Amino acid sequence: MRAAILREYDATPELGSFEDPAASEGTVVADVLAAGLNPVDIRKAAGVFPLAPKPPLPSVAGWEGIARLQDGSRVYFVDPPPPHGALAERTLVDLSATHPVPEGVDDGVAVALGIAGLAGWLALTWSAKLREGESVLVLGATGIVGQVAVQGAKLLGASRVVAAGRNERALARAAELGADATVRLGDDGDLAERFKASAGDAGGFDVIVDPLWGEPGIAAMEAAKRFTRHVALGQSAGVTAPVSVATVRNKPVTIVGHTNYAIPFEDQGAAYAEMCAHAAAGRLTADVEAVPLEDVATAWERLRAGSPGVKLVVVP
Repeated sequence: MRAAILREYDATPELGSFEDPAASEGTVVADVLAAGLNPVDIRKAAGVFPLAPKPPLPSVAGWEGIARLQDGSRVYFVDPPPPHGALAERTLVDLSATHPVPEGVDDGVAVALGIAGLAGWLALTWSAKLREGESVLVLGATGIVGQVAVQGAKLLGASRVVAAGRNERALARAAELGADATVRLGDDGDLAERFKASAGDAGGFDVIVDPLWGEPGIAAMEAAKRFTRHVALGQSAGVTAPVSVATVRNKPVTIVGHTNYAIPFEDQGAAYAEMCAHAAAGRLTADVEAVPLEDVATAWERLRAGSPGVKLVVVP
């Protein structure tokens, strides 16, 4: 079968022929309909992702996708048993690590609601415990995690949602998806003050969704209200940042670390089902770009170069 094969660590997977998967106890062979590309795939392929062992060489890259089972149903799957991965015509699926995909949800959107979508949604529900009427600042709102967080905050009853990011076009898209205001990172002026101004009558933010950290994360904390929950789920703007104890104590701010992998799979499944219901009803979406399997190397390099602003979905 055709697949994107990882032959060396930290290398770009190359299109080639890989052995067909064979079902074993607890797994079934399934046809891949769409596979997602994520920053975590880059780290896994480099052998430096702390929550998973190094993949064997050679192996098929890709950690998540949508597959069709033999009974015709579609499922979202994650973490196929090695050496098989998602970036192939077929893969092994552990049925205990799947979520059903309902009718009315496009394959590409269904993938986007996986690793990225769950990060945006669960940051609000699981980690921040967002309450109706609260105000939310979404950093990195120009990526898929941020897109889902902006829409999710509105669907969950936030009174005001502010989207922040660098890409002006993507910020305009965040406004289309429901953001009440946008803040462009990198513009002139004190960032913390611009965040405070964007909060309007809310006077600050009850919840901050932060996949960036670094300077934007610190500025966001300075724009926080009392008892803000600052959910740290990424490091796109820096792994470390100096935080004044006064910023944390005087509000006070609660910094909540977030990773999907620490959340029970059944709770992830409930969140995925809720997002799919919204998607099927037209209330939730994600910007997706379909890429044929033949172009997987180019798509991989686009992801390595930085956020492409859309969910790259590889279609066999």
